Amino acid sequence: MKPTMNPRSGQLSISVLFFATISVVLLTGFIFLATSLLQLSLRELNRSQAFTIAEAGIEYYRWHLAHDTDDFQDGTGQAGPYVHDYYDKDGVKIGTFTLTITPPPTGSTVVTIRSQGQVEADPSISKIIEVRLGIASLARIQLAVNSDLEIGSTTEIFGEVMANGGIRFDGYAHNTVKSALEEYDDLSHGGQEEFGVHTHRGTVDPEPPAAVPSRPDVFAAGREFPVPAIDFTGLTQDLADLKADALGDGYYATSSGAQGYDLVLAPDDTYQVYKVTAVTPPPNGCTNTSNEDGWGTWSVESETLVASGTLPASGKMFFEDNLWVRGSIDGARVTIASGKFPDNAATRTSISVNNDLTYTNYNGLDTIALIAQKNINIGLYSEDILRIDAALLAQNGRIGRYYYQPPNNESNNNRCGPTGIRQQITLYGMIGSNLTYALGYADLSGYQERIIVYDANLLYNPPPGFPLTTNQYSQISWDEVQ
Repeated sequence: MKPTMNPRSGQLSISVLFFATISVVLLTGFIFLATSLLQLSLRELNRSQAFTIAEAGIEYYRWHLAHDTDDFQDGTGQAGPYVHDYYDKDGVKIGTFTLTITPPPTGSTVVTIRSQGQVEADPSISKIIEVRLGIASLARIQLAVNSDLEIGSTTEIFGEVMANGGIRFDGYAHNTVKSALEEYDDLSHGGQEEFGVHTHRGTVDPEPPAAVPSRPDVFAAGREFPVPAIDFTGLTQDLADLKADALGDGYYATSSGAQGYDLVLAPDDTYQVYKVTAVTPPPNGCTNTSNEDGWGTWSVESETLVASGTLPASGKMFFEDNLWVRGSIDGARVTIASGKFPDNAATRTSISVNNDLTYTNYNGLDTIALIAQKNINIGLYSEDILRIDAALLAQNGRIGRYYYQPPNNESNNNRCGPTGIRQQITLYGMIGSNLTYALGYADLSGYQERIIVYDANLLYNPPPGFPLTTNQYSQISWDEVQ
């Protein structure tokens, strides 16, 4: 007898096979998904580790520059890139960072550091970080004064203002105004001591210990006092270094044996040097009524050509005599200094600018610095509308114009003629003055309109040899390249 077949047994086998297949597929999918997630997690962990290693490379070279500000070859004396192993806390190598260092271009303090971080576990993964570090020059401040400072109501200033003394500011400041003093005796009027930075424009500021009002009508970005003072004493060495550099690879002129020199700059990178044989005498009755040290017309009457040439590659020019400067540049970076050594108060020299001194390019390509051992003067016979594009630094004196009594004075004496009153002066760059600066006076003597514009390019791209505020780098930019 044949056995009886159960038709349901075949259906059961098919069902078991079907569900087993589904289970295998699902299990395989779960395993694949888990594996993929694990791989993604590992790759993300490696990316994070590579990023950390790249950051470590940046921090390493920041530390390196803090100990050797001029070494852009990682202490090897050889061209990069520079590869460093990276270890974990147990001393196990887990990756490397590769550094590419771009040193500052000529005239700049900005160094670019690119760090590529890689991990041993997956060399296909890397992260790249690029930062720019720079050392700020003294030109980070548009107006820096080593004494008390008074700014008139017709003055508009766009950059930071800083004085080691107190400041009376009656103009309009787009940037912060700072003083090293908490309060001081403003000798321009009587009364109690006033805030280190105060104003008499419109409503007069209250006196300490009252609260300091904000006064956005005068201080658009506010005021700060007291703050650390600026070191003006170190500038003597800076001037001596400029002389040594000019003797080495720049232009140097010894004493003229006359009144000084007149330097004329041209846009084709050439210059002419004239010996000033006579200065213009003041008009009859024009005298030093304010008893100012070094008073005179500071204007050239006659001169003779003594030298000409192309601006030195170093951009450094030093004159051991009084100096007049005028002209224009196009694509040049030049520092022009005047002084006599050993330093003696009786023989200190000054620089005068009576005619336009201008840039062709205002994108940082052109820079001029005028550094005087004593004063930087604007003479009696200066242009009615005068523009000076430069960083101006008066080491021991002041930047400004002497008092020339204007012709509308009621007195018939001591008048300095129509040039005693000038219309407009524009200073584009920065001002560093040991003594307070003055370009105009209350009785209309000097320039009626005074425009002082900050050249932000000077902050990290100063003229050659211009004083720096520190020897430490600060971060300018940070970018994750990859």
